[in-house]
Amino acid sequence: MKIAVMGAGAVGCYYGGMLARAGHDVAFIARPQHVEAIQRDGLRLDTQTFDEHVRVIASTEASAAKGAQVVLFCVKSTDTDSAAQALEPYLDSGTLVLSLQNGVENAERLRQLLSQEVAAAVVYVAAEMAGPGHIRHHGRGELVIEPSSMSEDVARTFAAANVPTEISDNVRGALWAKLILNCAYNALSAIAQVPYGRLVQGEGVTRAMRDVIDECLAVARADGVTIPGDVDAAVRRIAQTMPNQYSSTAQDLARGKRSEIDHLNGLIVRRGEAVGVPTPANRMLHVLVKLVENKAD
Repeated sequence: MKIAVMGAGAVGCYYGGMLARAGHDVAFIARPQHVEAIQRDGLRLDTQTFDEHVRVIASTEASAAKGAQVVLFCVKSTDTDSAAQALEPYLDSGTLVLSLQNGVENAERLRQLLSQEVAAAVVYVAAEMAGPGHIRHHGRGELVIEPSSMSEDVARTFAAANVPTEISDNVRGALWAKLILNCAYNALSAIAQVPYGRLVQGEGVTRAMRDVIDECLAVARADGVTIPGDVDAAVRRIAQTMPNQYSSTAQDLARGKRSEIDHLNGLIVRRGEAVGVPTPANRMLHVLVKLVENKAD
């Protein structure tokens, strides 16, 4: 299968790298420093079970996606519009665009921008870019994808590459479940600049997280969203299975980059206002992260 990765950061490099390692033709569209390193040395896949260099195509140009059967769309939520517009001229009519992004609105936005089929996916992986062309994997890696014309083939392809993949009719609910995890952990990890395992040991942290989660669940109920599984157990599992992971928001702030906080706690605040649910805990976390971003600017 020919696959393109639009936005080859930590998520894109992990899943694209696993597919390339399994023998698929993968093209990465990334920032210049990553492209240069990958062209020179290959993509370094530094995981819990192996550390290898995988030879792949890498380019700074969206044209590298030409001919791809599947595009893993992995850009930040803030870049969805611009990345889709850059990508659109190079997509075939039968290309599947799989959104592997944080937040709950990206797939719908892509459907408004692209004529190709778009499917949402929920990503559960702890990974970071340890350097140019170097992805470090800390744990997990499973995907939940919504049904599409290619979902069975895509799920088999990922599974054969050692990426557990489930097809679900309730990806909207699964995306909200992931959103709640992000709202509970990301901002706090970012503000304190500590990984999840240390974070939950902080005084009053679990109670503060409880307030955030309760607000998210109230907004979801008012918005008609059915959240699958045990949210509380999922929240506890994050710290247990990814104790050394810093949130993507923490990584962004540490590098002086804009985060996705508007699409995480900020989204809960906006949806809460729309459905009449107060969200003071999420509002405070959103404001604090924006202050840190503005200070960096």
